[in-house]
Amino acid sequence: MTLTLYGGARSRASMPRWYLEERGMPYAWVQLDMAAGEHRGEAFRAINPFAKVPALVHDDPSLPGGRLQLFESGAILLYLAELSGQENQSAADRAQAAQWVLFANATLATALFVPSSREREFSPLMTVLDQRLADGRPLVGDAWGVADCAVEAYLAYLPVFFPDLDLSAWPAVVRRIADVQSRPAYRRVMG
Repeated sequence: MTLTLYGGARSRASMPRWYLEERGMPYAWVQLDMAAGEHRGEAFRAINPFAKVPALVHDDPSLPGGRLQLFESGAILLYLAELSGQENQSAADRAQAAQWVLFANATLATALFVPSSREREFSPLMTVLDQRLADGRPLVGDAWGVADCAVEAYLAYLPVFFPDLDLSAWPAVVRRIADVQSRPAYRRVMG
């Protein structure tokens, strides 16, 4: 079994890469030169025809055709969570994990990175997240998992992409960001 993750610097590939590191899952990392357009070349478009990162290739003789190719960070995260066998054993847990991964990639990402959405959605979302994170517990289950990876990755992007943003109104979010930044696996991936 071989997992190969394709991504670029400062891309959403950091989420599945962080998850792989946290879980100690062996993988190969292929960093594409986005500025040179390497992601638009034929070799990568054979993996993701939309020419976007991240993408994951899982070569395993037990898979149909011996290979699975995935794109979209959320789909990759959910697949890796399934492969890890370390979380979300019930259908309800898997559904809640999917809910948080989809929330992170659709709702939270839009509120952070789309200026018109940030103006009206950021503060209410952060207030609800702050309340949810106040107890310090994982989003799903009893241990850190894929839901936490997805949401926390976006939260940890805040000081990177918006260093002047005042987050003091959301102390639980600030604590979670600090916790994320101190995790060894996160530090290996994000530096």
